[in-house]
Amino acid sequence: QEFVTVLVRDPRTHKEDSWHSYIDYEIFIHTNSMCFTRKTSCVRRRFREFVWLRQRLQSNAVLIQLPELPSKTPFFNMNNPHHVDHRRQGLQEFLEKILQDALLLSDSRLHLFLQTQLSPEDMEACVSGQTKYSVADAIHKFASLNRRFPIEDEETKKGKNDADSDSESSSSGLRASDDSVSRGCKASPASEES
Repeated sequence: QEFVTVLVRDPRTHKEDSWHSYIDYEIFIHTNSMCFTRKTSCVRRRFREFVWLRQRLQSNAVLIQLPELPSKTPFFNMNNPHHVDHRRQGLQEFLEKILQDALLLSDSRLHLFLQTQLSPEDMEACVSGQTKYSVADAIHKFASLNRRFPIEDEETKKGKNDADSDSESSSSGLRASDDSVSRGCKASPASEES
């Protein structure tokens, strides 16, 4: 029986400058589905990236009525824990519904959104073939940059040969966002790959 567990959790506030702040959320995926390159992954995304994802999925699946995101209200207060948790719950419900649709699961943007820290612009470039790396390369590279799971560390130590060396990956054009370290996710008890 295939399963996909998705959790949206750990909202964090980030200051862009003295006037602007935003909240991002940790998205944790654990699955045995053949649709996913990595069986366990963890990224951080902000609300406007969810909005981008929904727009892109809707434009590629015009006959499907996508679930709604939590409304973007002008009265949203990031200092109000109730507002933040309500949005978090809405984002989780959105992803849970999306991940039940086989057609949407075939969209590479969804996988890049859930399993890499690429920006929307970089995801678009990757999906349209404008990068030197494939979708699978991007997901594997992010996982190797964001090693927190003991099994992944052990696989790396066993030496997956020199094809994964830093010198080759640095010339591939694939890069994580500048704050990939600060966007690292906390380990979960169910976070080891099966």
